[in-house]
Amino acid sequence: MEDIIESLPNERMQFAVLIDADNISSKYAATIFEELEKYGLSSYRRIYGNWSRANGWNEGMLLEYSIMPVQQFSYTTGKNATDMAMVIDAMDILYKNRVQGFCLVTSDSDFTRLAMRLREENMFVLGMGESKTPVALTRACNRFIHLNLVDEQSKNVEEAGAQDSEEQTVTPISEVRKAVLALISENGGERVDLSRIGNRLNDKFSDFDVRNYGYTKLSTLISQEMPDMNMSVKQGSNQYYVEHKSTLTKEELEREICAIIRKNGGMIENLSILNNELHKKYKQLDFKQFGYSRISSFLRSLESVDIHENQVSLKNRRAKKDNTGNA
Repeated sequence: MEDIIESLPNERMQFAVLIDADNISSKYAATIFEELEKYGLSSYRRIYGNWSRANGWNEGMLLEYSIMPVQQFSYTTGKNATDMAMVIDAMDILYKNRVQGFCLVTSDSDFTRLAMRLREENMFVLGMGESKTPVALTRACNRFIHLNLVDEQSKNVEEAGAQDSEEQTVTPISEVRKAVLALISENGGERVDLSRIGNRLNDKFSDFDVRNYGYTKLSTLISQEMPDMNMSVKQGSNQYYVEHKSTLTKEELEREICAIIRKNGGMIENLSILNNELHKKYKQLDFKQFGYSRISSFLRSLESVDIHENQVSLKNRRAKKDNTGNA
């Protein structure tokens, strides 16, 4: 597989899978357990609801996926007794110390506090729900999977993930772009391993999944969604990496250098001053892209400037000094 985007535990964890039948459609049954297999094994499989009312989770489906139904009557109108039953069972399972993680399958923000509490006990919390799930719940989990987007992608729907933006609460692609650019900047503008970018995105955004944006690979997402950022995905000897391609030409950089020198009276006493000014304007500037390892070597290749020891000046300025005998 070309890119690894999941930051997963080293060992296969034991999970307790708790499903809110009042909130999650039975059509996601296969997707739930297919996704869970990437993270670990399920020791507990329980689903909560009022089975006196039809909710799509029939006996045959529960038997197929070995899910134990937990009956919970609605004792009072307007109160969600199912939520309470899930929370009580979650805490019971937690203190039995038989699992390392919980998979909470719901789009209900009422479970946000439960997810936070489980993480306080060093549990790995995997959330699953639709893209309408409030951000509070998705961020409370270690990882959150949007079932409807994953389901659409797996079925090769033409507009996978392109639903009404008012219903979706996935991390905006603009935030993903910022995170990728920030990591490359932290690395001095040098190339960054694709797997490292994937890990950073997973750590920063609990709901990050390339399938949320209609892709199956992180490399494709970067290539298609970040062309204006001049990102390039390339393959090395045994891994993929991303680099920032600068569109800055040598001529443009030379004009900027001359402008900075003029602003400083035609001469700059220390190369570090010029270097700092250039990097303020061009965050990803790297003289290696022009074939030089240092700024001094680059400056010596320019026709419009003169470099003497650690000083740099415009050539016409030095020529004037020579003519007046002041050089």
